Amino acid sequence: MEALLTTAASDYSPHMAVVSEPGPADEADWIARAQRADTGAFERLYRMHVDKVYGLCLRMTGNVAEAEDCAQDAFIQAWNKIDRFRGDSAFATWLHRIAVNSVLGRMRKSKREQDRIQLAGETTDAPAAVADTGELRDLANAVNRLPEGARHVFVLYAVYGYSHDEAGKMLGIAPGTSKAQLHRARRLLAQQLEQEGFEP
Repeated sequence: MEALLTTAASDYSPHMAVVSEPGPADEADWIARAQRADTGAFERLYRMHVDKVYGLCLRMTGNVAEAEDCAQDAFIQAWNKIDRFRGDSAFATWLHRIAVNSVLGRMRKSKREQDRIQLAGETTDAPAAVADTGELRDLANAVNRLPEGARHVFVLYAVYGYSHDEAGKMLGIAPGTSKAQLHRARRLLAQQLEQEGFEP
């Protein structure tokens, strides 16, 4: 399984060939088969979810190389833990929690690495998506420049739609702290965009 994920590590792209959108029964079947060590079924799950997991990692780290490593690590962990998935939440939510933990764990490894990841947002532009406008790129770059805590909450709440309770559980903070970080993120984003000439 690690070989599959390693060879696909550079395959992150919104244009990559993915499995066509399955119904809930298809995904449930692939999960059940993957839990019986069917690597083909897990590969289908991987292809179905890799773009969103990578996107989450990229928005949290602001760095392409770090995001690729975190996404790959998240899928390796998911393969190793898939027998523990009980369906209490959506499979995508379960994967996102693993990805968030992967990002946070990587950031905690050393203060030097954490500083480097935080600075990456100031030196690395987010890749432009198809039909991306200059305004969207400017917003993505502004999000990358947010302080780490505010950026993580903004990504989980405003981009991925998790509640403050869910974001707090993923990040290990109280819901009130999540709300405060979101307020901080929005204030800083507004300031950044105003400085760049956007109307409030």
